[in-house]
Amino acid sequence: MYSVIVVPPSCGSVIEQLRIGTGERVEFGRAESGSGGLTIAHEGVPRVAGEIAAHRTFWLLSNLSEDQTYVVENPEGAGEHIKVAPGRVEAPVPFELSRVTLPAAGDLLSFDVWAPRHVFRSVERGGLEGMGTVPAFALDRTKRYFAVLAALCERRLRGEPRAPLPAVEEIVERLRPSWPKVSRSAVYWNIDYLAVKLRLRPGPETAEAGRRTHGKKESLASLALRFDLVREDDLVVLAPVPSGAKR
Repeated sequence: MYSVIVVPPSCGSVIEQLRIGTGERVEFGRAESGSGGLTIAHEGVPRVAGEIAAHRTFWLLSNLSEDQTYVVENPEGAGEHIKVAPGRVEAPVPFELSRVTLPAAGDLLSFDVWAPRHVFRSVERGGLEGMGTVPAFALDRTKRYFAVLAALCERRLRGEPRAPLPAVEEIVERLRPSWPKVSRSAVYWNIDYLAVKLRLRPGPETAEAGRRTHGKKESLASLALRFDLVREDDLVVLAPVPSGAKR
C-alpha cells in the first residue's frame, strides 16, 4: 500500500506522480535516476540532491547537497515550516501536505509531497476525578477582540504565509460588514487588550511609565498562528451580519 505521493514540479497528470510505500525510498536531483526517481532539470540542483523515505504516517527527508538548506513548508499552516541543513539525513516531516523548496542558482524550485491523513484519538477526559486543567489561552470567539485577531491573521490563514499584516485602517474596513460601528480607536483598543490577555505585554497597572511596546500586531499574529488560536474555520466571524441580526 502506498503511503506517500511525490508530486513533481509542474505535474500535469496523475501518471507523473511518484508513489512509495512504507520503507521505500526515492531520490531526487538533476541526474536522471534509473530507479524512477524525481528528476529536477536545473543546473543549480545537485546531481543527487536528496532522498525521500516513506514511514507510516509521515516521511523522512535527506539533504544530500553540499551547501544548500532545504525548506519544507506546510501550505495549510500559515507559515509553518522546517529547515533541513546540508548533510542532514532522515529529517522527519510531520505535515500532511508539504512543499519542498530548493534554492538553485538564484531560483527557488519546489515540489510537493503528500503524506497520509493524520490519525487522532479522543482527548475527552470524562470520568476523571479532580480539578480540570486551566485553559492555556482563554479566548471567547463571540467577542469583538477575536474578530480583530481573525482579521489580523486572515491573509496568512488563506495561504499567504509571508503576507504583510493588515494596517489598522484595513482591519477596520474588513470588519465593517460584521461590525458596522467599528472604528480605528476600537481596533487599537482590542489589539492592546489582546496583547495583555495573551501576556505579550504587562497590564496597565504594572507597565513602566512611558514605555511603549512595538510590534504588537506581529507578536499577536505569530502567537495565534503558532498555537492555532485562530484557524481558517474561524474566519466565519468576519462574515457580514444578516440584516436584523444582533451581535
